[in-house]
Amino acid sequence: MLGRMQYIKLTTALALLPCVFSFNVDDKNGLNFHGSLEDMFGYSVQQFENSEGKWVLIGSPLAGQPAKRTGDVYKCPVDRGPNPKCIKLELPENTTIPNLHEVKDNMTMGTTLVTNPQGGFLACGPQYGYMCGQQTYISGVCTNVSSTFQVLNSIAPAVQECAKELDIVMVLDGSNSIWPWNSIIEFLVKFLKNIEIGPKLSQVGIVSYGEQVIHNVNLSQFNNTLSLLGKVMNLEQQQGVRTMTFLGIDTARKEAFTVERGARPGVKKVMIIVTDGESHDSHNLKNVTAECEKDDIERFGIAVLGDYNRNNRSITEVKKFIEEIKNISSDPVGDHFFNVSDEFALLTIVDALGSRIFALEATSGNYTSSFEMEMSQAGFSAHTSKEGVMLGAVGAYEWNGTVVMHTDQGTMVPLNADFHDPLDERKESLAGYVGYDVQSASTPNGVLYITGAPRHNHTGRVIVYKLDGQHITVTQVLKGEQIGSYFGSVLQTVDVDQDSYTDILLVGAPMYMGPEREEQGQVYVFKLNEKGMFEHQATLKPDNQTCCTSAHSHGCTNVRKNDPCGARFGTAIAEVSDLDLDGNRDVAIGAPFENDHRGAVYIYHGAKKTIKEKYVQRIPGPGDGVKTKFFGQSIHGVMDLNGDGIIDVTIGGLGGASLFWSKDVAELYANMTFDPSKINLQQPSKGCMLGGRETVCVKTRVCFSYSVKSEKDDANSGTAIKYSLTLDSLRAKSRAAFVNIDEKSERKAQATAKIIDNLCVEHLFAMKAKLDFRDPIMVSLEFGLAEDTGPVLDGDLPTSLNKTIPLVDCGTDDKCIADLSLKAVPSIQSLVIKANKEKFHVLITTRNSKDNAYNTKVMLSFTENINYVKVEPKEKDCSLNNTKVECAVGYPFLKSNVEEVFKILFEVNPAHIWKEIQINVTATSDSDEVNSTLFDNSVKISIPVKYEAGLRFTADRHMKEDHIIVKEGEQHPRVFNGTSVIGEEVKISYTINRDVDMATPPLKLRVKYPYLSPRENILLYLTHVTSSQDVRCHAGHLINPLKINHNNVHTLNLKKETLSDFLVGCKDHPCESFDCSIPHVNNSQVNVTFRVWKPTFIKAEFTSLHMIVHATLENQNTDLFMLSTANHARDVKIQVSKEALGGIPLWIIIVSILIGLLILALVIFALWKAGFFKRKSMEDMEKEDMKN
Repeated sequence: MLGRMQYIKLTTALALLPCVFSFNVDDKNGLNFHGSLEDMFGYSVQQFENSEGKWVLIGSPLAGQPAKRTGDVYKCPVDRGPNPKCIKLELPENTTIPNLHEVKDNMTMGTTLVTNPQGGFLACGPQYGYMCGQQTYISGVCTNVSSTFQVLNSIAPAVQECAKELDIVMVLDGSNSIWPWNSIIEFLVKFLKNIEIGPKLSQVGIVSYGEQVIHNVNLSQFNNTLSLLGKVMNLEQQQGVRTMTFLGIDTARKEAFTVERGARPGVKKVMIIVTDGESHDSHNLKNVTAECEKDDIERFGIAVLGDYNRNNRSITEVKKFIEEIKNISSDPVGDHFFNVSDEFALLTIVDALGSRIFALEATSGNYTSSFEMEMSQAGFSAHTSKEGVMLGAVGAYEWNGTVVMHTDQGTMVPLNADFHDPLDERKESLAGYVGYDVQSASTPNGVLYITGAPRHNHTGRVIVYKLDGQHITVTQVLKGEQIGSYFGSVLQTVDVDQDSYTDILLVGAPMYMGPEREEQGQVYVFKLNEKGMFEHQATLKPDNQTCCTSAHSHGCTNVRKNDPCGARFGTAIAEVSDLDLDGNRDVAIGAPFENDHRGAVYIYHGAKKTIKEKYVQRIPGPGDGVKTKFFGQSIHGVMDLNGDGIIDVTIGGLGGASLFWSKDVAELYANMTFDPSKINLQQPSKGCMLGGRETVCVKTRVCFSYSVKSEKDDANSGTAIKYSLTLDSLRAKSRAAFVNIDEKSERKAQATAKIIDNLCVEHLFAMKAKLDFRDPIMVSLEFGLAEDTGPVLDGDLPTSLNKTIPLVDCGTDDKCIADLSLKAVPSIQSLVIKANKEKFHVLITTRNSKDNAYNTKVMLSFTENINYVKVEPKEKDCSLNNTKVECAVGYPFLKSNVEEVFKILFEVNPAHIWKEIQINVTATSDSDEVNSTLFDNSVKISIPVKYEAGLRFTADRHMKEDHIIVKEGEQHPRVFNGTSVIGEEVKISYTINRDVDMATPPLKLRVKYPYLSPRENILLYLTHVTSSQDVRCHAGHLINPLKINHNNVHTLNLKKETLSDFLVGCKDHPCESFDCSIPHVNNSQVNVTFRVWKPTFIKAEFTSLHMIVHATLENQNTDLFMLSTANHARDVKIQVSKEALGGIPLWIIIVSILIGLLILALVIFALWKAGFFKRKSMEDMEKEDMKN
């Protein structure tokens, strides 16, 4: 019923060949259980123990091939030899629900298999069905099996008693247009053959109509189907010119469904109307259908278009007829309306009509295609706990799905609305398959129930909810991220630290597409927080799979044989009980499609209430992917089945299952010491010779401690270990050699030894000549177990150890007395920080005046308001740790009377504001130094700091015109009843923007403006002050100080005066001012609005003037900050001009004319003196030319 993914779930399984060993799951000595590949033997597995012994239970959902395929469960012993024989439990035969017509074929028993904490196990067949009439319902069933493999009872919470009784009345159009009538008879016969008729079953009545209505068959007239068919085959056509459809329907309602004609009280009423034309009494449609609704009669309408097609009726007429029959049919119309091309085609709809009517036998509403629990497939998934059994029912509520809770007190079946809100969810979220998998989580505040819906909205989701009696409260919804990934199809909660409370939830999305469109799959890890909510913590992914095809074969050795490609990682997720014996539960995840359907399983170890993101073991299935495949379809690992105290793992799939024994986990620790602990070549060891010369010998002592984690008494019986020692491992050529070792391997010693608890061994090595002291001698130890047949090493413990021996050259007393001195000089004495990249350096000089100073270091610690940049020269070895820098000087030692100089570069960090930069510089070494010379080993640097506020201060003026002009003869009102009539509006916006990454101090903006003239006439009148939310301005007393409004008019009383023709500022005129406080913010703005007091300028004598609004920005934290002079003040000028009164005076005109005449006379006189007027005319010149 579930389409593609149901098929996938019932066909993914196992490969049985040995796997590759990498941690402590051993593949060499396990057990294989073989079964039929076609039966899907191995599809589910569970470990089990009872008084008879230890077992592996294996589900085989299609057992019974090729006939019934009922499925079954096998019990396979694990302690009866290397080739155990599995025994079929015959569960389908012993699984039964009384008083049902059961359908066990294809019931897929063994699809779901879970053990019961109280003993026994539960096996489910989600395809179990039963029949109601001719309808088969797939309810699903689970069988409760005891610890002795006896069937205790069967659980089928979705089974409902069949409501077989229906009263069906067929209303037939018998008018002349119905032709041929035999087609109607054939339709009735085929339809009625599928109905079981009887007093306790369904009853059928027949009414036909034309112009009149006739009762052909009463409901109780026949008590079996065969008798009714005999009557129907001889049914005559009524005839008639008119089609009185609504008369026929109404008569059937009033008379056919009466007790006298056999109707049964309380039985569902069904009416089937068959007609071929628009009625002649359609005006009764609303009334008749309304009465049918009141009587709860469910109506099916069948429109026969034969007469319309034979007479070539118009499309409009056809549509009108169809619309009428739709209106007759019950809602939803799509489930109750049929139309056929002619009478012959009626036979084609018999099956569809029958299935919709038969669906009424199991549904209580008037929605024939709406299923609730009839197709639920309960047991598709199951989870047992102390509270009861959770059963996933993916087919419930039209495959929206639900989760049934079965307890000793009864069965709780949620309503559809408990998991699905029909008002909020669209059709795309239907068929979400809630219940595909189920789990529970234990918290200090109670139990959380969890279910997956992998098809919800195509991306899948996981629902977390609480259960209080019959009430469900959804507490959280986790949503998938990729369409078709099947997020939520597999769930597993894990109590990692075994404190009885759930730590994590693992959610599988096995069909998650990889980069090559292959179904790689992935698993999401959600951590349960203290509030009872799951938070995404990590996403686990398999090894990348290359899809090898004939078209894409680059890097492939074999072309794949099976589709789809990928891994399907997350198809199975199992909590495994502490494989590595560290006290934390572990997790196994199956990837059955990996490696061309051979499959694989990944093991993840638990740690600190979660699991490690990197798997510790990958167990591949090396089958051929055809005969044996899908290794990792099912996993179970909660028991020690061979008595060695360690949890074993069972992995199943298609064709069989395998039980893998787990190995013990060993802990092997190592330590290494040297005698002497320092090497001084001036003190050779007594009797130590190398190459015929006396030298220093070092005794290396290596000690091992060994134990195993299992608690068995004989577990720690000892084992063989192997180890190797390498001298001077960081160098290509060693400065030391082992004594009495082959010259070819003089720097390396290898050995194998037997250990039970503790073991110590000694090796002697000698120093070579021409020793340099640049770095110490490093000795590297590598160790492990010599055999792989016993325990395995704890993967969290190291298998190597490196230790160094310092080299000293301090004379025969072996004491190095150094005398270090330090100078540290900054390149600046104070700093004004203008940008976040201000840099400076500290010049450091280190000198040693006595013995070699080994491992000399200069350490600088500094305040957070600076950052380390680099060291010069760059070859100097310096390391940074937060606000500390450590530099090696003269490594491995600073020689006597040697000085080293280097620079450390810093840059300011404006994220931290300090009054000063502090740097502490200290020089140290591993050599000794007397107290009297330590005074010059450290220097403290303090640099005063001020920050130039990183801001931009702007002032923008907004006016209708560039300046204000007082026109000649302009008048002003005598009274003001609002500020809008005072004069032109002037808006000034002051903006303070903070530069990126630069701090700003708290600021004060002061705005001064000329308010009164010398004769106390108003110049600028303040009307509004607004600012950004963080700014506080104190200008309330200055805004509209005269309170001018409609209720408070102001009468003008001006004094005439002469104003300066230049600037009107605050030096010579009375001014007003207000302040605005600006905190540490990124951007702030203050908007000031004035009105120019126009009457003052109309009455005053002036030509043109500028009024200045002066704004200053003041720093409120002068200890740390300063403002640049460019950002200190802003002036805004407001120009006012006045047109001259009247025309130009007459005397100016006369004087101008006289002056013009005088200038003209002077020009003429000058030309005359220059002989300009004595020049010959053109005529005189021409006459002279003629004479010549």
